[in-house]
Amino acid sequence: MNREKLINRTSSYHHQLHRGLGTKISVAPGRVNLMGEHTDYNDGFVLPTAIDFFTCVCGSLKEGSNVSITALDFDNEVDHFDLQDDILPHDDDIWKNYIRGAFYFLKMEGYSLGGCALTISGTIPKGTGLSSSASLEIAVLNTLSELFGLSLDNLKMAQIGQKIENEFVGLSCGIMDQLSSACGIEGQALQIDCRNFKITNITIPTSLSLMIVNSNIKRQLTTSAYNDRRRECQQAAEFMGAKSLRDITEKTFLSQKNCMPELLARRAEHIITENARVIKMATALRKTNIEEISSIMADSHTSMKNLFEISTPEIDILVNIISKFINVSGGVRMTGGGFGGCVVALLPASSVEGVRQQIQSQYPYQTGLKACIYLNQPTRGVETVQGIFS
Repeated sequence: MNREKLINRTSSYHHQLHRGLGTKISVAPGRVNLMGEHTDYNDGFVLPTAIDFFTCVCGSLKEGSNVSITALDFDNEVDHFDLQDDILPHDDDIWKNYIRGAFYFLKMEGYSLGGCALTISGTIPKGTGLSSSASLEIAVLNTLSELFGLSLDNLKMAQIGQKIENEFVGLSCGIMDQLSSACGIEGQALQIDCRNFKITNITIPTSLSLMIVNSNIKRQLTTSAYNDRRRECQQAAEFMGAKSLRDITEKTFLSQKNCMPELLARRAEHIITENARVIKMATALRKTNIEEISSIMADSHTSMKNLFEISTPEIDILVNIISKFINVSGGVRMTGGGFGGCVVALLPASSVEGVRQQIQSQYPYQTGLKACIYLNQPTRGVETVQGIFS
């Protein structure tokens, strides 16, 4: 389903439920990270791009203080809560908490809210590391900003979205996903400094196709070792007397490496070298240096596999299949928080069909699983749009 069909489907269903109430509609993209894994919560650098998978949120005002949310992708399940009551996380249906959390933090920060009805649908594959949750948070926040005249800018929405993840859902993520969904630019990657939120646009060469391959190993980051990795990174920084690993140079790390607990040393080495790879990758993309792109992405995957230990055998198999076919004509690596999900490849258009055939023939044979292959375009960030009944 493309963006236009998603908007029409969601707004049509919303109109059937809430006709005549004046609708605001937002569309926010997912993202894929080209370089910089787990560096965002270490105040480091990342290089994501927004992609043309989307979440659409339609909202209408209601009298009173009751909120009603209909999720089309969860069998039209409905969530209700009252803004005059405490807004609490739902114990069983995690999707509800990304939305409840938006109301909770807006209310806590003193924004004026009222009763409303929301209808939600999306095209981002769930549990794949393509930021369906961040896309949902940003689309909801943008719709609420439009409905209630809150004038939230992109950075503020991203900061609230990160709070939802950290404090309401329980995932200790950084701000990369939310900033990507809010600030994406067509045809561009975003080099983000996660300490000061500075964004530098990096053009992705048109000679390279963006392929994402879903391993179909589902991720559930709040119950995975993701939060453990953040804790280990903080312990490593404190061992070396720093606030975060962003502050540790490679020279300083090498001088202390042999004195550190071995596990913390491996975690730190990944983050410190991965930050450097983001800068190198941005330069290689600007210069369309394909061999350098290939080398950097390969080094990143090796680091995630051996030092940070967030890959899986299935992900490694996909990376090997693609790498053997494209050699140095493109690059491939695991992407996202890890423990399943997707790999991302930048490769020439002439290699797309061959890679597809190799994955379809080899991956099921080696894993018993079928991979899903997507060709995506770097796209723009969250927008307020018109629906068929607007």
